[in-house]
Amino acid sequence: MSLIDMPLEELREYRGLNECPADLDEFWNRSLSEMESLGVDYELEPAAFQAPGAECYHLWFTGMGGARVHAKFLRPARREGKLPAVLMFHGYSGDSGSFSSKLGYVGAGYVVAALDCRGQGGLSEDPVPVKGNTLNGHIIRGLEDESPEKLYFRNVFLDCAQLARIVMALSYVDETRVAATGGSQGGGLTLACAALTPTLNRAAPVYPFLSDYRRVWEMDLAKDAYVDVKEFFRHTDPTHAREKETFTRLGYVDNHNLAHRIRCRVRMYTGLMDTICPPSSQFAAYNRIESEKEVVLYPDFGHEYLPGSEDDIMKFILEM
Repeated sequence: MSLIDMPLEELREYRGLNECPADLDEFWNRSLSEMESLGVDYELEPAAFQAPGAECYHLWFTGMGGARVHAKFLRPARREGKLPAVLMFHGYSGDSGSFSSKLGYVGAGYVVAALDCRGQGGLSEDPVPVKGNTLNGHIIRGLEDESPEKLYFRNVFLDCAQLARIVMALSYVDETRVAATGGSQGGGLTLACAALTPTLNRAAPVYPFLSDYRRVWEMDLAKDAYVDVKEFFRHTDPTHAREKETFTRLGYVDNHNLAHRIRCRVRMYTGLMDTICPPSSQFAAYNRIESEKEVVLYPDFGHEYLPGSEDDIMKFILEM
């Protein structure tokens, strides 16, 4: 097998390079308390798209920093008893996708909520003002502010957790049977949601982004999705005088640092030829998960469609 990263036996042991802030758990516990103070209020707006057996809506809630956050929301038209639910998170710069693509879960009796990440391709807004460079990507957004609370992905991670809280609080949802899934950025958000939502039942991340930034940079793969890490240094700290400080700040929103908080069952999908989110960065998070877990490997695939993964994910989620 060709290698673009470590041998598989090393991947299975690798636990990451990126610095972890000393107050990581305190920071996130404080952030979750702030999020919980927002409550679980939401608005439902009927969508123009409707389908037999389903009710389709635009769901709106107020996120951190006063952001107006949007998710596509679907539920079975006929509901008996408490229903399971699935949360969906999209790839970098994209959006929540079509209503029609989610009808399979609705037909199986599931409630579906698909988040639009603030400030990306969907309807969610990002009104949080930040200092410094925001060119090329969101990883560095807020990196030059005095407090890590301005980090873009801190607020997106909390949007994911808040959406989970809203769905779990619905009278017709079984809060013990809620899953999350997504690919790339969506995979990273799936892990973050699981880390910040200890009652989540299961998570199915596909080649997750947002993990072990230092490893990606040292592999010279700080391009494509991770390009803003390299550009931040080039424009802001060309001699890397603040390198350790920078990676430590990024450590607040690094899934390999958050993974120990995950309590649900996890099934991760990884292409071993991935040069966008290299396998070692994915395993850095996976190997720190302490709950029940498994990884499905695609030796000849990169950051692309993984044949059979969508069916396997749905089967995994329907087994709740």
